[in-house]
Amino acid sequence: MSSLQSAGYPAIFFDFDGVLVDSEPVHYDCWREILDGYGLDLDWKTYSEHGIGTSDRSLLAHVCRQTNPPFDVELLAAQYPRKKEMFRLRMLENPPFSNEVLELLRELQNYPLAVVTTSGLSEVEPILVHAGARDFFRAAVYGGDVKRHKPAPDPYLLAMERLGAQAGLAIEDSDAGEASARAAGLDVLRIHAQSEMPARLRKKLAAIG
Repeated sequence: MSSLQSAGYPAIFFDFDGVLVDSEPVHYDCWREILDGYGLDLDWKTYSEHGIGTSDRSLLAHVCRQTNPPFDVELLAAQYPRKKEMFRLRMLENPPFSNEVLELLRELQNYPLAVVTTSGLSEVEPILVHAGARDFFRAAVYGGDVKRHKPAPDPYLLAMERLGAQAGLAIEDSDAGEASARAAGLDVLRIHAQSEMPARLRKKLAAIG
């Protein structure tokens, strides 16, 4: 397969969850199982609206505000290391990257690529390495790398700095992620399902090539 030419954009930035891999249901199941142990419910609608594209702590804070009296968010935040390990193990049980995504990344070898995610390094890096995908990316920004997460521009600004890029295209699946990328001055390709990403990105790049 020939590489896509790097015309139009000096760099491409990928969100991880919901863009490179269909991992949001796994995140959801991990937190739902943990919260159930505290007698707290987490439905998919709540997770979709308050957990996708934002930090885990932001999701937990929302859940805690819904109880009367409000639940102590620190008790739940203390479970974050457990949740990260649950997520890592479940994602490694099955190949997390589709063949279509891996082929796309091979085609994009002429572009400087970066991963920009709110998830932690220990959640994402092993999955990238396990799939043989880490070397496709010249830079990666994880949740622990910045003080302000999406929708603040900080994650994308740091990724741009690490790539030495002044502009580029970000692929995002959430309001918070899109806002973050646009605030950093990037163009955005917004997708609504991980499975549509390869075809949508190829079409976008072909249109400007």
